[in-house]
Amino acid sequence: MFAFVIRRIIQSLFVILVIGFIGFAIKHQIGDPVRDLVGISVSKAERDALREQLGLNDPFMSQYVRFMKNAVHGDLGMSFFYKKPTLEVIVKKAPATLELVFVSSLIIIFLSIPAGVYAAIRPRSWLTRFIMGASIVGVSIPVFLTAILLIYVFSVELGWLPSYGRGATVSLWGWETGLLTIDGWKHLILPSIALSSIMLPLFIRLIRSEMMEVLQSEYVKYAWAKGLAPRRVYFVHAFKNTLLPVITVGGVQLGILIAYTILTETVFQWQGMGFMFLEAVERSDTTLLVAYMMVVGVVFVAVNTMVDIIYGLVNPTVRIAGRK
Repeated sequence: MFAFVIRRIIQSLFVILVIGFIGFAIKHQIGDPVRDLVGISVSKAERDALREQLGLNDPFMSQYVRFMKNAVHGDLGMSFFYKKPTLEVIVKKAPATLELVFVSSLIIIFLSIPAGVYAAIRPRSWLTRFIMGASIVGVSIPVFLTAILLIYVFSVELGWLPSYGRGATVSLWGWETGLLTIDGWKHLILPSIALSSIMLPLFIRLIRSEMMEVLQSEYVKYAWAKGLAPRRVYFVHAFKNTLLPVITVGGVQLGILIAYTILTETVFQWQGMGFMFLEAVERSDTTLLVAYMMVVGVVFVAVNTMVDIIYGLVNPTVRIAGRK
């Protein structure tokens, strides 16, 4: 198991190096840092001196190595617009995005598991047909259209929930959270539902298909033959083995869910990392764009590495296959 973990960590470090190389290449090719730092009145000689001082005349690989060394120490450059370190800007925006992803993940978990299991156990019931039909519709509708529809129904027509913003927040050990205020929860409901609509149909169909396959296996038939209670057969013998592929897909989709917050945060004017990313695009803040890509890439790699390790603990055959 130790060798398996070490291999996964080495692979993750290699992926992070590749992400850093792509990010630095984008930063190197797009925009001119000297032009963004100084005004138009600065002479060419002063620009050349500043370029030399910043090391922009060094070879590409030398600049890349310097960039990665700084990144290891948490220095991803200065934002041209905010005039602050990019990591500081991202950390300030991160709580809004993480809370949105957290609540959306809870919605996905607590709705997809009972719906998927029921659809597998009762495949011909009218409720199963409704669930599967709704999941097809959910997959087909883009998230921004779902968000606009929710705003129209619950904010414009009914007036039950706010349509934009994050609401009131409180500081908890430096973490600005809206989970401890009623107004924060009111503002969080619609964005969370809109964001969860991306992955919820996928997980319902995945759990249903895996559960139906497991229910046809020999050990489940043997459990029925032993006369075990239906609840024990479904949730101990069948559902437990359904979770293996769900854990794998869930780890990958969690990173994708963070990326999808860009559309959701834009519609709801949610002041998170996704909204910050679009603002950085509009302002041509290349340093902040690259820092965002690095942070999201590292989070994505870390989550997938943890999922691989958990999967290896649950299913020993993965470690054996990896060794071969």
